[in-house]
Amino acid sequence: MNDLRPGSLRVWVLASRPATLLVGIVPVLVGAAIARASGALRIGPAIAALLGAAWIQIGTNLANDVFDHARGADAARVGSVRVTQAGLLTPAQVRRGMIASFALAFAAGVYLTWSAGWPIVVIGLVSIASGLAYTGGPYPLAYNGLGDVFVFVFFGLVAVCGTTFVASGSVPLEAVIAGVPLGAISTAVLVVNNVRDFRTDPLAGKWTLVARYGRGFGVAEYAGLLALAFASPVALVATGRASSWVLLPLLTAPYAASLVRTLRRHHEGPVLDRCLASTARLLLAFGALLAIGISL
Repeated sequence: MNDLRPGSLRVWVLASRPATLLVGIVPVLVGAAIARASGALRIGPAIAALLGAAWIQIGTNLANDVFDHARGADAARVGSVRVTQAGLLTPAQVRRGMIASFALAFAAGVYLTWSAGWPIVVIGLVSIASGLAYTGGPYPLAYNGLGDVFVFVFFGLVAVCGTTFVASGSVPLEAVIAGVPLGAISTAVLVVNNVRDFRTDPLAGKWTLVARYGRGFGVAEYAGLLALAFASPVALVATGRASSWVLLPLLTAPYAASLVRTLRRHHEGPVLDRCLASTARLLLAFGALLAIGISL
């Protein structure tokens, strides 16, 4: 951190948490693949959905950084650097960055509304409001055990189904089923974070599910989410919604099993930070293979 200059571009990149951007981007790619498979892919709306998802993720990350700092949640953290807590950006700077990110997401939403209709207004406004409410407002979701639900719904079901809708004009059942594994693995990324911080989060009043029920619960939740993810391609094939090519993501099962072992056996912050990044890479590999399988 000593080589970081406060306010520099590198600091803003750090604040955006690049590893987590996959959580917003990968489901959009899968939704676009479903639209392509239906023969109705519209490139412009698909790109706008991708940009909107990325900016919502960045805005949520910045909101998390500044609101957690205000609540004292980062004072005893053992994970990666938070720029507000570290003094690399002022709270005012981070808030301005957050507003700019959500404004860019809103601009993408305006285009999507023009091309796909009023339902996008609802999806966009609720997504932005939820991003702010994740750690901000009078009832922050992350502080009341609802962060897992938020991530599963918005970075799984809403992202995949919303992209499919704007890119093709419909939401087939396979979009809903495909949203499940991406929401599950995205939530697993959050669970690693919560397992790492389960002792310090309650000190700031942040009662995640892991903080409430213990580390063992967090490990079991993580394993269960990954199991759900790998069951979903099987469900697509079993229901006749896709060909056997969608089983390609099962190739990543050994990697997922190694991550479960890492989370179960290790308590050190740096190891869990690497596990978090590796879970994000699992999301990318799983999502890419699922998109390829759907396209084939």
